[in-house]
Order: sequence, then structure tokens, then C-alpha cells
Amino acid sequence: RNSDLNPADIEVLLKEHLGATHFLWVDHGYLAGDDTDSHIDTLVRFAPNNTLVYVQCDDKTDEHFSALDAMEKQLKTFKTADNTPYNLIELPWPKAAYDDEQTRLPATYANYLIINNAVLVPTYNDANDERALAQVQKAYPQHTIIGVNCQPIIEQFGSLHCITMQLPRGFLAGAAQ
Repeated sequence: RNSDLNPADIEVLLKEHLGATHFLWVDHGYLAGDDTDSHIDTLVRFAPNNTLVYVQCDDKTDEHFSALDAMEKQLKTFKTADNTPYNLIELPWPKAAYDDEQTRLPATYANYLIINNAVLVPTYNDANDERALAQVQKAYPQHTIIGVNCQPIIEQFGSLHCITMQLPRGFLAGAAQ
């Protein structure tokens, strides 16, 4: 994205158009099978109370381990605008999932969706599903946490947060006709 702009150029635009004053650049992280080149919403998310919720891979044999370990180390160095360290909540890593052609699917618990008083969290019929729900509950203690089976969605190389984004105006009204 924006390959003609470097981070300094992007920061100038964000300051000018959004009034942003503090920037965090995540230099590491990776999600195999993600056709969005590993968007941030599949790796790390802002949560209330200066909290970052992020995916952590503890399997040293997994292809994601090095990149996610480097990302975790970088997140531990991040500070808020008032120089306070972020609270970090790690999400577990689901077991590898593959399609019929043996292509790795982009399973991640970070691609959750915050709605009203609830958080919808992707689940994958995985042993780590319950732990992921508990970790998200720590980040959003005032919300109801609801697991949503996203196995069919990742088979299309997306996930929960992704499929709810950028609907053109009138799209839903037109679909109801």
C-alpha cells in the first residue's frame, strides 16, 4: 500500500488530515495465506486502557514463529504518547489449517469484530479457541465475548473483521430487495 510514500510521508499526511501526533510502526509480523499481505488487524489490535492485543506463536517449528517473535519484542518497546508502556495481551496461535490444495489458511484470533457491547471472535474448532476467548475478555471486560466459527471464512482467505469492512453505501439496502 502507498508504495510511493515512506513512513515520514505518511505521518505528514496523517498529521495534516487526522491530527495524529504519535505513531507506532510495526516492522514485523506475517500471516500465511492472507491475501491482504498481513494487514495489521490480523496481527495486533488496539484495545481500551492502553492495551495491545496481539497474536503470539509459541511453536518454534511454525513458519510464523520468527516474524511474530520479532513483532512481540517490538511491541514490548512501544509507549503511549505520554511515554507509558502498553499493556500487552497475547492471543494463542491456532493449529495450522489448510485448504484442499494444501495452501495454508489465514487463521488468527486477532481478526475479531467489536460491536456495541460485544466482541465477536473468530474460532476454528481448535484447542486454543477457549483461551483466545478468555484473552479477548481480559482486553474487553465490559463486553460479552462471542466465538464465531470462521473456518468457512478463512477458506476464502479472509476472516471476521475483514468481511465486515467497506460495504458500499446502499449495498445492504439493495441486497434486501
